[in-house]
Amino acid sequence: MLSDLEIARQAKLQEIRSIAARYGIQEDELIPYGRHIAKVDLKILDRIGKSRRGKYIGVTAINPTPLGEGKTVTTIGLGLGLNRIGKKAVSTIRQPSMGPVFGIKGGAAGGGRSQVVPMEAFNLHLTGDTHAVGVANNLLAAWIDTSILKGNSTRLVPASITWKRCLDINDRALRRIVVGLGGSENGIPRETGFNITSASEVMAVLGLARDLRDLRERLGRIVVGLDADGGPVTAEDLGAAGAMAAVLRDALHPNFLQTIEGTGCFVHSGPFANIAHGNSSIVADQVALHLCDYVVTESGFGADMGAEKLFNIKCRISGLRPDAMVVVASVRALKVHSGRYKVKPGVPLPEDMKREDLKALEQGVVNLRRHIENIKKHGLPSVVAVNRFPSDTDNEIEALLSLARSAGASDAVVSQVHAQGGEGGSALAAAVVKACEQPSRFEFLYRDEATIQQKIETIAKEIYRASRVAYLPEASKAIKRFEAMKLGHLPVCMAKTQYSFSDDPQKVGAPEGFEITVREVHLSAGAGFLYALLGDMMTMPGLGSKPALLNIDLNEHGEIEGLF
Repeated sequence: MLSDLEIARQAKLQEIRSIAARYGIQEDELIPYGRHIAKVDLKILDRIGKSRRGKYIGVTAINPTPLGEGKTVTTIGLGLGLNRIGKKAVSTIRQPSMGPVFGIKGGAAGGGRSQVVPMEAFNLHLTGDTHAVGVANNLLAAWIDTSILKGNSTRLVPASITWKRCLDINDRALRRIVVGLGGSENGIPRETGFNITSASEVMAVLGLARDLRDLRERLGRIVVGLDADGGPVTAEDLGAAGAMAAVLRDALHPNFLQTIEGTGCFVHSGPFANIAHGNSSIVADQVALHLCDYVVTESGFGADMGAEKLFNIKCRISGLRPDAMVVVASVRALKVHSGRYKVKPGVPLPEDMKREDLKALEQGVVNLRRHIENIKKHGLPSVVAVNRFPSDTDNEIEALLSLARSAGASDAVVSQVHAQGGEGGSALAAAVVKACEQPSRFEFLYRDEATIQQKIETIAKEIYRASRVAYLPEASKAIKRFEAMKLGHLPVCMAKTQYSFSDDPQKVGAPEGFEITVREVHLSAGAGFLYALLGDMMTMPGLGSKPALLNIDLNEHGEIEGLF
C-alpha cells in the first residue's frame, strides 16, 4: 500500500497558471511561487467582487479520536466530487502548523487520492505566511520589552503584559520562561512564555481581516497590557502596528494550489480550532465564492469547536452565511464514543475493535446526533459523510447511514474519496447539492448585546450541554475588567479539548449535566473576540516521546521521506 507522500509524488502536477485560468483568475492577478503554487492578489476582488456568490458549504465532524477521522480528506474530496458531477467548485482549507506535522499528527494535506499537492510544500514552509505571522508577533514582543527599557512612554506596567512570543513548533519548555536576564542592557526581568504560532492573535487577525486596511486597523487594536491608570496599551500606542502590517502585507493574499486531480484549492491562514477560531481565511472564501458555484470550507475538529466558531465568529465578521454543513463521521470513532474502546495515537487499533459491533455503534451515535442538533440550532441542513475504513463491515455502514438519517441529517452518504478521489465523492457531492437547495434560516447562537458571561454560558449549555459553568477567580476578574472596558459586545472563542463536548477529554459520547471550568479569559481585540480557556487547555503543545519528526529525513536524492 502506497503512502500518501508516494501517491502525491505520482501525480502529474500542472502549471498553476493553467488551473487558475480555468477558474477565471487572470495572469496579472497571480503572484507565482514557482510553477505549482501561487498567491492570488486581492485586487481580483475589484474585478469580480460584484459577481454572483456561489453556495457556501462548511465541513465539520463529530468529536474526533486521536487517530483523526478524515475531515480534511473529505473537504478536499467533496470539492473533487463536485467538479466530477459538473459543478465549478473549490475547497478552502488552512495551512497546517509544523507543530503537529513534526509532532503526533503528521502531514495535513489530505490523504490517498484526495490530496493537495505539492504535499511537501503544503506541510512545511509553503509561501512563508506562518513565518510572517511569527515575525510580526515577535517584532511586537521585542519592542514591548525594549520600549519599557528605553523610557516606557506608554507607561506600560510590566506585570500586566499579556503579549507572548510565538514559535511554530511544539515546545513545552517555552510555556513559561523569564526574559530580561543578564544585566540592565538586556531588559527588565519578567515572567512570560511562548504560544504556538497558530494560537497567536496575529494568526487570527490574518484569518479574519477583510482587506489590507482592515488588517492594519486590527493590528493596531491589539492590546498588550495595561498602563499605570489601568487603561489598555495597544500595538498602535507602541507604534508597532505599521511595521507588523508591512511584514504581513503579502501574507494576506491567499495561496492557490492544486489537487491530485488538477482542481484548485485555496490554502490560507492556520488558526487552531481548539485554541483559536479554527477556520481558513475570510479573504480566501470571498475570492472563491465569486469565482465558483460551490465553495467547500473546513472548520477544525468537531462541530462543537470549529463549526461553532465558523457560525458565531467568522460569519459575524465576514457577513458570509453557509448554505449547508457536512458532518464527517466514522464507524471506528463512534465505537470509541460508546465508551467501550480506547485508542491512542501511533498505536494500532485494538483487534476487538476491528470486529463488527453494532451495539457499540448504536451507543456511540449519540455524539453524531448532538452535532446534528447543534447545526440545526443555527438553522442549517446537514449531510453526514461516512468516511469508510477497511475494518468497517457492510452491516456497520448501513446501520450508521440509517442512524444518521434518523438523527436528523438531510442525508447520509458513504465517502470513499481517500481510495477513489472525485469518483468516490460524487454521491456525497450530489447529496450536498440537494441540501443546498433546501431553505435555510441561518441564526447566530447569541446576540452581540449579551454579556460575556451570558455568551460563555450559552455555548456551554446549548452546544456542550453543561449544567453549570464555574469561573476561577482570575477568569471572573477578567470578565469584569472587559465589561468595564465596554468590550462585552465581542463574540467569545472557547478554547477546550477537541475530544469531548466537555472540558474533560475522557468524557466521550454525549455527556450531560457536567460542570465546565473557565480558567482564564483573555482579550484578542485585534482579532475581534474574547477567548476563554477551559479545563487544562494550553496554548503551547509539547512533543511526545515518539514524535513524527523521528520518521522524517532526506533520501539519497534529496527528497523528503516519512512526512506522512
